[in-house]
Amino acid sequence: MGSDKNDVADVYADKERAMMELTQRVRGRLLAPLLGLLARLKVTPDHLTLLSLAAGLAFCPLYFWLPPLAFAMIALHVLLDGLDGPLARHLGTASRSGSFTDSMADQTVIVASTLTLIHAGVMGMLPGALYIVTYTVVVLFAMARNFLGTPYSWLLRPRFYVYAWFVVEEYLWPGTIDYLLWLCVAVLAVKALTGFVRIRRRI
Repeated sequence: MGSDKNDVADVYADKERAMMELTQRVRGRLLAPLLGLLARLKVTPDHLTLLSLAAGLAFCPLYFWLPPLAFAMIALHVLLDGLDGPLARHLGTASRSGSFTDSMADQTVIVASTLTLIHAGVMGMLPGALYIVTYTVVVLFAMARNFLGTPYSWLLRPRFYVYAWFVVEEYLWPGTIDYLLWLCVAVLAVKALTGFVRIRRRI
């Protein structure tokens, strides 16, 4: 969900937060008719977050039955995830609790979809597990650092690249997703290490 300038325990890096707020304002203007319709229909940001979570989790069983529909669900998850923040701003309800809920929903889909592809034999167990662990640690450390007033200057959020690579792996270039995961793990591990050091110094 949305976050505002008073949010101090969200998961955003300084530069990332500024860019996110800019893109949410732009999306808010471009999507004003849709946001107005959602508001009139009494749709809340929490509803969109829940639908986004449901779409992302639907990927897991659908991948084994109908991969194209599973990939469509991941795309829908991403689309809805991009709407809850602008809707929260449109309604004037952006909050830390909304940002936290949105981040936890995103992380749940990351874990569930990765475990699904590990189970399917598409991803290796080691790179997949390390991707989950390092991603989760960085998210938690980002929250802790923001709470302590020492936010990351930047963060890599590779989930969109990994989601896109699901399709590449399935239809274009099988056997390559582990290489992408290892690259993501390397960058996330560095951010986890620097996050740990900064948090340790502050406490």
